[in-house]
Amino acid sequence: MQRRTHLAGLLALVAGLPLLPGMALAQDRAQPGLDKVEALQLGGESLLLSSAILGETRRINVYLPEPYLQDAALRLPLLVMPDGGMAEDFPHIAGLLQVGIANGTVRPFILVGIENTQRRRDLTPPSTDARDLAIAPQIGGSAAFRGFLRDELLPLVQARYRCTQERALIGESLAGLFVLETLLREPELFGTGIAIDPSLWWNRGQLIQDLKQRSSALAGHRLFIASADRDGNTAPIRQFVQALRRLRPSGLDWHYQPMAGEGHATVYHPAALIATRRLFKPPKA
Repeated sequence: MQRRTHLAGLLALVAGLPLLPGMALAQDRAQPGLDKVEALQLGGESLLLSSAILGETRRINVYLPEPYLQDAALRLPLLVMPDGGMAEDFPHIAGLLQVGIANGTVRPFILVGIENTQRRRDLTPPSTDARDLAIAPQIGGSAAFRGFLRDELLPLVQARYRCTQERALIGESLAGLFVLETLLREPELFGTGIAIDPSLWWNRGQLIQDLKQRSSALAGHRLFIASADRDGNTAPIRQFVQALRRLRPSGLDWHYQPMAGEGHATVYHPAALIATRRLFKPPKA
């Protein structure tokens, strides 16, 4: 995940502006844990959510597409993303959706971005590898972060916005690892996963081994995996893909997209464009 402050400025996703005319946001009633609400100029709002599970306040950025704002009866699916801060990956994924929805290449989605506090803590499962233990003061908190999504964030979002039951999870690098781990460990949370250059080297490739034991969890899901071709993530990603091909999980609709010429720092945006167009294609008229 790369810091993209220039994209935040480019898209003018600035918090604290007045609500746009006709914004059909949810109820203004108080909701548990919700400390503050600010508007986003592109359409949507930024929330401060107190988490009892994580023991901290988290900023949540929500992009509400134009069809949602114009039709008070419309319900939309959710696309949830870690690395969802304004100085992280939220602006360019929101921009992809905005353009794709406008030109008819992507179905409308509500985008929910979770800004990081301790990224390597939240997005990693436990590890016994000394190299992993050295990368941050705290690691291995993915189960707690998933609990935050399951028990605090998703219930708030479902209550506050007009959502369908369709939910997708997107992430790159360690966030891509979290996407795959979540589909394997709590498949009921998300029906679709987009894992871009996932860090499958974590804990000596343990998630590749977990796939062999948990592949049945992927039944009825959709999965998009992309890999850069110029960095160290490629070999374990290919091992994961080879395992998927051997195991052939029943009812899994999946696609692997090697991204020629892309490195770990450049792969997210082009891969996300391909993934959203492939997975969220509008129905034919």
